[in-house]
Amino acid sequence: MNSVGVPPVVELRQLTRSFEQGGVRIDVLRGVDLAIQPGEIVGLLGPSGSGKSTMLQAVGLLEGGFGGEIVIGGQSAEKSDAQARTRLRRDHLGFVYQFHHLLPDFNARENVVLPQLVADKPRSKAEERAEELLVALGLEHRMTHRPSQLSGGEQQRVAVARGLANRPALVLADEPTGNLDEATSDRVLAQFLQLVRGEGSAALVATHNERLASRMDRVVRLHEGLLE
Repeated sequence: MNSVGVPPVVELRQLTRSFEQGGVRIDVLRGVDLAIQPGEIVGLLGPSGSGKSTMLQAVGLLEGGFGGEIVIGGQSAEKSDAQARTRLRRDHLGFVYQFHHLLPDFNARENVVLPQLVADKPRSKAEERAEELLVALGLEHRMTHRPSQLSGGEQQRVAVARGLANRPALVLADEPTGNLDEATSDRVLAQFLQLVRGEGSAALVATHNERLASRMDRVVRLHEGLLE
C-alpha cells in the first residue's frame, strides 16, 4: 500500500507459470512480485521470449494455470469465481496489443463504442466517449473510416482509444507500437502516454525497446522468470 493509504491497482505476489514442452518443464515466471500504484506507468522490459506476454496474460486474467496471487482493485482473483473475474477484467482493465485487432466491418468510432456497450453503457454516452478519445488522438477526421482505410499508426491509435474507452484503472499494453516504424512508434507512444496520464489510469507496458521504456515512470526487467 502506498503512502496515502490507497491500495495498488494491481499486486502480484509470487506469481509463477510453468509449461511442459517435449517432456521438459519450462519455468517462465518463477515468483514475480510487483505492485503498481494508481496513475503509475510501468515499463516491463525484456527480450522476446522472456515471458512478458505471459505475465500480461496473467494480470489480464486471460488464462489460468498460474501460481501465486493476483490482486486487482483490492480483490484477489484467485479467490473469485469466473463471473467475478470477468467483472474484474471488465471494470478495472483495458488492453492494447501489438496488432490492433480492430473489427474490420466497423468504423473507428464503432470500434471504440462496442466495448462500452458490452459494459452496459448507454449508446449516446458511448458515442460521446469514443469521439472524445479519438479527437484527443488526432483522429477527428477519421472516425467514420473502417480499419482498411486507416494507416497502421491510425489503426493503433484507434486500438488505444478502445483500450481506454471504459476508463480502466489499469491499461495492459503488450508491445503497443512494436508493429510500427520508428517515427510512427514514437508518435503513437507519446500520444498513448499523454492520454493515459490525462485519464489518470495506471499502465503496464511490455516492450523490448530500452529507449521507449525510458519514457515510463518506472522500469522493471524480466530476466529468467524474475523481476529485476
